[in-house]
Amino acid sequence: MLTMTTTGPDDSSGLRPLPAAGRAPVLERAGHVVHAARRLGELVSRRPAGITGHQWSTAGRATLDFVVSVADTGRPAFAVEIGPPVVTPEARREVRMREAVCAAVGLPVLRIESTTLRPGPHGRRVVEYLVDARCYAAGTVERLDPTDPEDPTAEAPVGFRDIIGRLPDGRRGQVNDLGAIARAAAVEAYVARQLVDPILRGLHVRWTDGPAEGWGWVEVRPGHCLVERVQLRQQRFSCGVDPARLAQDLAAAAVGERLRTLDAEEPTLVPRAELGRDVDRLRARRDEMADGFPFDHLTFD
Repeated sequence: MLTMTTTGPDDSSGLRPLPAAGRAPVLERAGHVVHAARRLGELVSRRPAGITGHQWSTAGRATLDFVVSVADTGRPAFAVEIGPPVVTPEARREVRMREAVCAAVGLPVLRIESTTLRPGPHGRRVVEYLVDARCYAAGTVERLDPTDPEDPTAEAPVGFRDIIGRLPDGRRGQVNDLGAIARAAAVEAYVARQLVDPILRGLHVRWTDGPAEGWGWVEVRPGHCLVERVQLRQQRFSCGVDPARLAQDLAAAAVGERLRTLDAEEPTLVPRAELGRDVDRLRARRDEMADGFPFDHLTFD
């Protein structure tokens, strides 16, 4: 279920509206305004209760890649971060401080960790998708009949990700699949003899009390694959799309980005056997996953 924050500028959390004047937004969509590269300190009027001075001074300087605000109030609705996986202890500490401040003021945040996706070339499309998905989810909730929520004859609403329409290559399919363009690009690359298999494959899992994770891969040369992995970390964030499924779509989109450079540079490829061993290790951790491992059918023989 989607929850939308509607509290006004005097909210005791300390979140402040972004001013209408100043830097122009990068996007206006569906009653929302999207600002790029805003410091967390611009959004929070004072140090929140329970946050130490060190946490506040460090987190306040951090830059959020995108801040999505409600157009008529300027109040931040959620933020999005897109960047490489956080690996060093110092970087992880900074992320935890930022998360602590965002949690204290009630700011939902989605962090997308990818070795390929970046805010500049890819962020706008991702944020457009998230705004549309949240609005669709909110509208779906409003259309449900609250007087008879368990009516067995009622049809379940179609989820945003499952809407069928015309795809970029002219076929009919799920138009809100962020990996759809990449899947079409894989077929085109196969026809151009750049790939040995036209199918962009993938999987997704959701770790218990942890991130959602999506993988995508395509076989470029016999026995060698181009592989992308994306993790989604949600902090009070929801857009009505299953996060693991979204992570897989984003991994597919990342594969598509790398397919664009096949003519210009030699890609880093993973032996198919090694990818199979990686999937086996993932499969062995099914007890750590919220929904198990639904990809036992995958083989790499």
